[in-house]
Amino acid sequence: MMEMFVVYERPRDYPDRFVLRRWSIGGNKMEADRDWFYLGDTLKEVREKVPPHCVCIRRHTNDEPQIVEVWI
Repeated sequence: MMEMFVVYERPRDYPDRFVLRRWSIGGNKMEADRDWFYLGDTLKEVREKVPPHCVCIRRHTNDEPQIVEVWI
């Protein structure tokens, strides 16, 4: 099982916040961890909650527009 952390800016469920969500990847599926997320007022604030061993990957052009970046 692999984890990734996705930074969102103003997603539909939190339109005035930045959100960091943990996703689990493995077994031919990918799902958000409903119990692990962090809300912040700034991008800097949520980036500080990304685990230190992670590496940032820029968003893909096909990603949802709310996605700022992905950390693996």
